[in-house]
Amino acid sequence: MAKLNIVLVEPEIPQNTGNIARTCAATGASLHLVRPLGFYIDDKKLKRAGLDYWHLLDITYYDDLNDFLEKTKGGRYFLFSTKGTHIHSDAEYPDNCYIIFGKETKGLPEELLMQYPESTVRIPMIDEARSLNLSNSVAIATYEVLRQWNYPQLQSIGELHNHKWSDVLK
Repeated sequence: MAKLNIVLVEPEIPQNTGNIARTCAATGASLHLVRPLGFYIDDKKLKRAGLDYWHLLDITYYDDLNDFLEKTKGGRYFLFSTKGTHIHSDAEYPDNCYIIFGKETKGLPEELLMQYPESTVRIPMIDEARSLNLSNSVAIATYEVLRQWNYPQLQSIGELHNHKWSDVLK
């Protein structure tokens, strides 16, 4: 079974983390939260954004970035940053990789980006835009990885008026 790991380094806004938790729950991705967090994990805004999906969530906490790097040593990291020199959709994401995102106000530390220059990626946007919203960036990245993996374990066909799409398309 393919596994995707989504890492938030020092997230600051509970609603973003709640939205990302919901994306993780809906896609089967694991969520990794690196402290310090800019909110309490029982924050009602966080819980509301994640709705009733918390029981579906695989979540791990780390004391700081060094703790995360030590406990995941040997993992394949892909760092998402506006400073990335590669386009996110050009990267090839292996099973069990970690897609890593920084805090909303500052992104990932530049020292970390310099340690992994070949796997530091950017989601393209216009020059005038400073950055995308964190939860939107995570969703874009998550679905790019899952697209490359052919959406493992995800239901790809919905139902319309009590008919399955496969019947409608015949």
